[in-house]
Amino acid sequence: MTLSAPAVTIPPAPDTVRWIREPDTLDNWLDALEPGVPVVLDTEFERVSTFYPIPGLVQLGGGGEFWLIDPDVAVASERFREMLADSQRPKLLYAMSEDLELFRHWLDVMPKGVLDLQIGAALAGAGFSVGYARLVETLFGETLDKSVTRSDWVARPLSPEQERYALDDIRFLQPVYEWVCHGLRERGLEQAMADESQRFADEAASLEDAGQHYLKLRGGWTLNREQQAVLQALVVWREQECRRLDRPRNRVLNDGLLTAIAERCPGSLRALNDVQGVPGGIVKRYGEHLLELVRGAREADHTDLKPIPRPLTRDQQALFKKVKRCFRKVADDTDIPIELLAPRKRLEGVIEEGTMAGNPFFEGWRRDILAPVIPEIEELLVQ
Repeated sequence: MTLSAPAVTIPPAPDTVRWIREPDTLDNWLDALEPGVPVVLDTEFERVSTFYPIPGLVQLGGGGEFWLIDPDVAVASERFREMLADSQRPKLLYAMSEDLELFRHWLDVMPKGVLDLQIGAALAGAGFSVGYARLVETLFGETLDKSVTRSDWVARPLSPEQERYALDDIRFLQPVYEWVCHGLRERGLEQAMADESQRFADEAASLEDAGQHYLKLRGGWTLNREQQAVLQALVVWREQECRRLDRPRNRVLNDGLLTAIAERCPGSLRALNDVQGVPGGIVKRYGEHLLELVRGAREADHTDLKPIPRPLTRDQQALFKKVKRCFRKVADDTDIPIELLAPRKRLEGVIEEGTMAGNPFFEGWRRDILAPVIPEIEELLVQ
């Protein structure tokens, strides 16, 4: 990857690592920031055997200053929550999905005004899903030490290597932002990063609806409507149980076993125990409740149940390839990764709907870029 960088100022590595130790200090620092000045933001957390990520550290900067903040300080700061939810305060992050999930569950905040610089870099020509360290090295010739990436961020004290790593994770965000903005201006895509970042954040939050999780189990498309209703009920139960126990989903029952139970629709503990792979401990602990869920879902009205999308038929796959070629041409001409411009799942949706009209994903900056090929795509879809 060869990229040219405009003249930007790279903040030097601080001589000392600075911590904000009190919520009032954090509130005062945030109050002193000029309106509209971007903040750089990152988090470190642990998530090995829990459902929810455990916050380990917040890295925050703005106006040329960089701070490390313990979770108990951030959680006690009302201004920190307000800053996250303030759509007028730009927040610069990189590959932000896990950070946003942490803020939603830990602080009960739906961040606004977020700018994912990984998305911005892709729009500016850096390629799809480029890692932060690689982009920093390519743009600025700085090599980041990643040796402590998987270290324990909850334990205290942090090592000097951890502290430096944490600061480097935010020190280059402002220069990357300046490079991205320069590239987006040249391409006429100044608003695209903000729109795409907020769309991504909003969709990620909406996908947490437990009642919709069964749609992710794509292997369940072969089930009939009644069986899919059972699967939905089982998935909702698992989600609630995992949250209650704070355990990963697969530590309770994995997707394959939920699908197998929904397919068999067992009516007795013996039938449930006969479902291959279901642990005896699960039957003993949850068996009666699972049978009740199966019975209730089978007896319910399934009229409005959204079916799990099925794979494209052979004819649809042939059409998919033709339509994708149109998108590929635009992606190549604009140097925007097709994975961002038109992800496979979105393209499959276009094939299933038979039109792009009314599809909100392909509005805004995408519609502007795709304008030259939209008539050709629509013509293919109606053939």
